[in-house]
Amino acid sequence: MNIGLLGFGVVGRGVYEITGARADMQVTKVLCLEDISLPDAQAVKNFDEILNDDTIDTVVEAMGGLHPAYEFVRAALEAGKNVVTSNKALVCTFYDELLPLAERKGLKFRSTAAVGGGIGWLSELERARRVQKLTQVGGIMNGTCNYILDNMTRLGLNYDDVLKQAQKLGYAEANPSTDVDGIDTWHKVILSANIAFGISLDKQTVPVAGIRNIQAKDVENFKAHGLVCKLISTAKCLGDTYSAYVQPTLVKEGEPEAAVPMNYNLITFLGDTSERMSFFGQGAGRYPTAYNVVQDLVDVLAGKGFYAPYGTKAAADNSEKLTWYVRGNWTEEAAETWDGAVVTKPVSVTQMHAWLKENPDAFIAAIC
Repeated sequence: MNIGLLGFGVVGRGVYEITGARADMQVTKVLCLEDISLPDAQAVKNFDEILNDDTIDTVVEAMGGLHPAYEFVRAALEAGKNVVTSNKALVCTFYDELLPLAERKGLKFRSTAAVGGGIGWLSELERARRVQKLTQVGGIMNGTCNYILDNMTRLGLNYDDVLKQAQKLGYAEANPSTDVDGIDTWHKVILSANIAFGISLDKQTVPVAGIRNIQAKDVENFKAHGLVCKLISTAKCLGDTYSAYVQPTLVKEGEPEAAVPMNYNLITFLGDTSERMSFFGQGAGRYPTAYNVVQDLVDVLAGKGFYAPYGTKAAADNSEKLTWYVRGNWTEEAAETWDGAVVTKPVSVTQMHAWLKENPDAFIAAIC
């Protein structure tokens, strides 16, 4: 296998290093805007030098972002090259375009590192759905949010201080919106649901709420009631209907999710045979993520393509009613009052997320 590597950052360097020790694959060209010199690969600044090289049969996209990653990946598929990517935003956003294109071209397209980094979550969904019906997927999918919430819970710190700490350690970007507003998790749960249930979820029907507005006094409220806040994604297959959402969620102390520390992930599926199966590990990092990129390359060599056939479009029905912790201008009748916040009577996921859009400074958390 001759590989054209797009990007030479954290993940790209890891892929280059791991493949360098193998005899069955080699990175021959690397797209990198910086001036680099490699002993066994050519560094190029123009993607066309990879696209038009007939000796390159597989492209690894490790650039991140939507553009020009989308244009490069689509062009690679059109040119008859297999694609492996770690880019969850790319795969989720262009799912309805890239998957059918790869199928039409008879090419292999894999993205295991896009969800869970080094956990290998998507490949486990692939194995699980061969022998059972999956009914639910989700969990803690973002290490940045978990780091912030864990430190607020354990150390009693406020949100702004922990965020600055996370940025200094490299766990959070200078602009952390994608993580703290739940968008990263949103991409991951949609992609997971598509594979687990064999569908293509309408992204516009999947609501998302993040942790940006959480305060230290909220965390103290949770502790007083034996609860821990985590950003949790949920997608369910309910017969012929589906639900999916991302939101802060209060879990009981002692539950597996409550104990997940620092920047770790804990992702779970429910199957009608296996019941609950959970996967714990690093959700990011050079070698954990690059490891799963290379695992995908090995699968491509073995003739394995995408994890599930491209499925029909489906909308999420989020009429499920939950009890909520709300700090904000909640005018409906409350079941309880918790030191300046309220606990609601059962309210549907759809209704609560609609209310939050009208009250963007509020904080909400579902109570399990």
